[in-house]
Amino acid sequence: MSDIPPEVLYEVDDRVAWLTINRPEARNALNKAVRDGLRLGIEKFNEDDSAAVLIITGAGDKAFCAGGDLKEMSDTALKIPPKDFIVHLGRTIQVKKPVIAAVNGYAFAGGFLLAQQVDLCIASDNAKFGVTEVKVGRGSPWAAPLAWIIGPRLAMEILLTGQPITAQRAYEIGFVNKVVPLEDLRAEAEKMARGIAEMAPLSVEAAKEMIYASADRGWEEGLDHADEIYEKVYLSEDGQEGPRAFAEKRKPVWKGR
Repeated sequence: MSDIPPEVLYEVDDRVAWLTINRPEARNALNKAVRDGLRLGIEKFNEDDSAAVLIITGAGDKAFCAGGDLKEMSDTALKIPPKDFIVHLGRTIQVKKPVIAAVNGYAFAGGFLLAQQVDLCIASDNAKFGVTEVKVGRGSPWAAPLAWIIGPRLAMEILLTGQPITAQRAYEIGFVNKVVPLEDLRAEAEKMARGIAEMAPLSVEAAKEMIYASADRGWEEGLDHADEIYEKVYLSEDGQEGPRAFAEKRKPVWKGR
């Protein structure tokens, strides 16, 4: 695997991996180095058995990610971005383990995309979210799942007006899980990640798979497919370890099998 460029930092602390966009002077805009670094960092997380949960954040205290690097787009005369232009969880790369966004400031355009495609999102109270492509004549086909997340009328408002919304508003419409003071963001994201890391890994993986699999299925088909997803959980060693540990009044030892 290629080395991750310095514009993106990857570190692991006690089973929690951090992937940090490191261009604070450019509001963590998505130039080629950042896009490559995010892809390589997520691939590294996928292969990293020491990491159970990934947190994506931005360096500094003003921007999580302000979107694509418009200067670079102008210099390269970018027209239709290829599907792998920016790493897209579940489309260009599959990630079975949970991913959290810790949004510390502006999350516009491609930054909104990063916050949209993760599994959980915690935002600082100074964060703002916006899909601003209509302001610069670009497109947001990646926002197709947004109506599933927050509903069609709210998705229309965000996409058609290009106006940003506050972290509190994003929380109220269900786009953000939690809003915290900026100084508490890292600790709160880490707390959530560590809580998940302590859970049975196969159960966590199955829960994530079920939620996304149910998005394009009806009620009955969704339930049937969920039964298939969870079968390996029930039949695993961990499936016996949980009840056994409860009966023996001890903390379970998960093996992920």
